[in-house]
Amino acid sequence: MPTLQPVDRLEFQILIDNLTDSLSTAPPNVTLEWTALMRAGMRQLSGRCQCCANHGLAVVVKAFRGAASRVVLFDAGPVEFAVEYNGTRLGIDFASIDAVVLSHGHWDHAGGLPIAFDLITKANGGRAIPCYLHPGMFRQRALPLTGGGLLPIRGIPSPDDLAAKGAVPVVTTEAQVLLDDMFLVSGEIPRMTSYEKGFPGHKRRSEDGQSWEDDPLIMDERFLAVHVGGKGIVVLTACSHAGIINVLKHAQSSFPAIPLYAVAGGFHLAGGNEKIIAESVRDIGTFGLALIAPGHCTGWRAVNALVNAYGDSTVAPLAVGKIFAI
Repeated sequence: MPTLQPVDRLEFQILIDNLTDSLSTAPPNVTLEWTALMRAGMRQLSGRCQCCANHGLAVVVKAFRGAASRVVLFDAGPVEFAVEYNGTRLGIDFASIDAVVLSHGHWDHAGGLPIAFDLITKANGGRAIPCYLHPGMFRQRALPLTGGGLLPIRGIPSPDDLAAKGAVPVVTTEAQVLLDDMFLVSGEIPRMTSYEKGFPGHKRRSEDGQSWEDDPLIMDERFLAVHVGGKGIVVLTACSHAGIINVLKHAQSSFPAIPLYAVAGGFHLAGGNEKIIAESVRDIGTFGLALIAPGHCTGWRAVNALVNAYGDSTVAPLAVGKIFAI
């Protein structure tokens, strides 16, 4: 398999996230939503001009090497309207998107895929583009209810459904290097830490569809990585159901000769995982990261703990419309 090659620089813009925040100050390499909206043509500030926040994640990731650039859409958020609503306001160039990567099979990352492909193929003249998927994404899943029983989770579009929308499905458990070797989609993430237990209580349908079975590890989740020359590996992780430390350990072992530089995405340290905030915040410091950008499912308690531990020159939370330049 080809190896990941360095790029000159990287930009990623948050198309969908749980948070909207154009007032908090940010490091100089981070552009806030309102500035991004003005660049896209906003001439008067109003509620109609702003983006909407949603429980989910979608990131437009653009890598540059020389005069060339390649673009990946990493996830598509929970619902179709948010992709079009935010994308239109932010001036996203859907025609430039070369590939789509779906991190894992949950509704809050896959719900916007159908309209994302509609927008992409409409903008690019009907050209089909690859969509990277894991075969374990497609079984129905469910969450436990406090009083007993299960709450089913809406399933994600099948490879055939996506192909009908203009995707070329690439379904594999293995790591893949894509787009002129500028991006890597990881393989399955090994579980190495003692305290990261995944998503206890999470269920999936058995293969015969007749019963539910435990699925706490959610092995279909993978991350996206880019090597920025002179800096190191940038990891984009959607939910970190493997545990954010396991994610970073796997990234580190995948590129033993290259330092990790940044991590951005959902760290899943809210709800039942709040009990491992202290260990996670402690251990994330062992990777020497220049940028920690928590968002989506990280939770405010973990974000505050990260800022308190590493300072706001290192920790810059995600929010809709923000552009991170590396």
